[in-house]
Amino acid sequence: MNRSIAGWIAHRWAKWVVLLLSLVFIVGVGIMLGSKLTSVQDNDVASWLPGDAESTKVIQQSKAFANPDDIPAVVLYERDGGTTPADRAKATADAADLKGVKDVSTVLGPFPSKDGEALQVIATITINSDGWEALPDRVDDITKIADRGNDGLEVSLAGPAALGADQAEAFSGIDGILLFSAVGIVFVILLITYRSLQLAILFLLAGVLGAVLPAQGIVYLLAKYADLTVNGQSAGILSVLVLGAGVDYALLLVARYREELHRYEDRHEAMAHALHRAAPAILASGATVIIGLLCLTLAQMNSTSSLGPVGAAGIAVALLTMLVTLPALLVIFGRWIFWPFVPRFGDPIKSDTGVWAKVGQRITRAPRAVWVVTTLVLVGLSFGILQLNATGLSNEDSFTKEQPSVVAEKKLAAHFPGGAGSPVAIIAKGDKAPEVQKAFASAGGIDPASVAVKSPAGSPVAYLEGTLTSAPDSDAAFDTIDRVRDAVHAVDGADAIVGGNTAVNKDVQAASSADNKLIIPVILVVVLLILGLLLRSIAAPLVLLVTVVVSFAAAVGISALVFRHVFGFEGADSSFPLFAFVFLVALGIDYNIFLMTRVREESLKHGTRRGALIGLAATGGVITSAGFVLAGTFTALATLPIVFLAELGFVVAVGVLLDTIIVRSVLVTALNLDIGRHIWWPSALWRTDGPEHLADDAHPAEPVDVSGEPAHKA
Repeated sequence: MNRSIAGWIAHRWAKWVVLLLSLVFIVGVGIMLGSKLTSVQDNDVASWLPGDAESTKVIQQSKAFANPDDIPAVVLYERDGGTTPADRAKATADAADLKGVKDVSTVLGPFPSKDGEALQVIATITINSDGWEALPDRVDDITKIADRGNDGLEVSLAGPAALGADQAEAFSGIDGILLFSAVGIVFVILLITYRSLQLAILFLLAGVLGAVLPAQGIVYLLAKYADLTVNGQSAGILSVLVLGAGVDYALLLVARYREELHRYEDRHEAMAHALHRAAPAILASGATVIIGLLCLTLAQMNSTSSLGPVGAAGIAVALLTMLVTLPALLVIFGRWIFWPFVPRFGDPIKSDTGVWAKVGQRITRAPRAVWVVTTLVLVGLSFGILQLNATGLSNEDSFTKEQPSVVAEKKLAAHFPGGAGSPVAIIAKGDKAPEVQKAFASAGGIDPASVAVKSPAGSPVAYLEGTLTSAPDSDAAFDTIDRVRDAVHAVDGADAIVGGNTAVNKDVQAASSADNKLIIPVILVVVLLILGLLLRSIAAPLVLLVTVVVSFAAAVGISALVFRHVFGFEGADSSFPLFAFVFLVALGIDYNIFLMTRVREESLKHGTRRGALIGLAATGGVITSAGFVLAGTFTALATLPIVFLAELGFVVAVGVLLDTIIVRSVLVTALNLDIGRHIWWPSALWRTDGPEHLADDAHPAEPVDVSGEPAHKA
């Protein structure tokens, strides 16, 4: 950051202007608009799907024949030994009463099962502007009617509406639950790290009031006026991302501010110097995360591509808060904010004391052996990736605990065709309807008796439906979709396309796989370019990029083993590798930037090897603290009963801790020491680093200031 800008933010009277403008921003954008984010969320199926997928086109083209807002709920009645006339009378009476339930548009049935032990009534719910959030209430209304006067008749609710209600319940209050959980975790970590209650509270106020709420307000404005799609998943991740990254940036700034308070008696000047030194690394880190997230806009999946701008906007707000509002608050409160460990002017800052200084000194004894052994261990851990089955999750496997709708779906499949309530839908040219119907019915895996043309006779467009014989989320059902598509695509001139819930899930997996192959390499190139510009080197970014990939692979390998053998998860969502990569690399690169910018700064004064040790000693503590904070915030995702979020939170937590404790602090430092000045090739620092005497520099006789600058009065 320009020295004059830094000085203005920390100026004696300008700090009050900054505080006033920040309060206006927090109240106007954060408190007044942030609370409205839920009102603009779009959780409809189409908002998650790849725009050009076959199943998405079916949803769009079938609106004339089937309301895309219609969601069927299947009421299942069971009695061992067979249903009775009284049971059928009850189901008939319930069907009549269900027509009076709010948002229920049609009711069909009761239909008896072939084994005579079950009945089903299909009630179609037309969701209104409240979307899926209203489903739990409608499902409760239906359940209350079906549960009356059972007399031993077992009643359960299945179908897409019941599943949607369980999903809505799982995501209900996602913003509040995640935020409160994350805040609690971060508060404990900050308290342990700084042992200062008031400083921990200031961090959280800046993180929540100053960053998270305004970020939600900005995203609300983008969703309302710029057509940005926001769903429950991206809104929840936004809170965790902004809090974790924002507090990380705050930690780096405060660590540098503490150093400068030892050198400058005037806290305003100390902050100006801290901003001047720390802001470039913070801005570079934030820019890397923003650009990395924006790479997600290349995704086919709407839910993935929309997360990019949502997260990028949040990180931009976090940067603004931690580089403008927080510095003003710190100089307003003064040195006492650090009590009981107040940094005193003139006290020496030693580089040869502390845990990370000692770690650095140990690494100097055999840096090559350290990085070789560390790399081999990380590569070994990465083989756990072979245990990762990221090919999608069934409805049952997508929750961390048993859900009523999943249990009911199994019961339904025991008495009726497995795809009851989730039909396969086909759109074709009207004059080809008979041929398409024949091909559809004979494809295999479809109940031939269920295949019917739902569009009016003579319509230019034909709409057909058929019921799967297997569970709609099973591999057998996915194979059926392939066969149906092959069969109807072969009908000459029909232009048939296949959709429905099962086809949607299959297309999502295909799109996610394609997104992984495209976006992961793009992000690697972006990270390489940013590191090159920041460090003014080619060698250092290449070395660091290799450590990023190795770290990511090891984190996923560890996580895959834990998912399967500890948590008992059956697999992972098909988008899991991409999300894990984006968060681990885009956020994990922060620690590379924090460390290497300081190493470069010190290398200009002391040479690369000595600079590596001073950089580690100066940043090791703050990087470790930042890693624990970020890991803690993402761990909060496990508070929701969604396997995808639990897995994402776990892998990010593991990866960040691996990054901060092992990769950045040990592996990168060992590489710096072994490669020496050649790490800066081809910059001027590579040519002018000069002769170094590591044995003498590694163990200085007297403690030295980590920056090499003397303390002085402002």
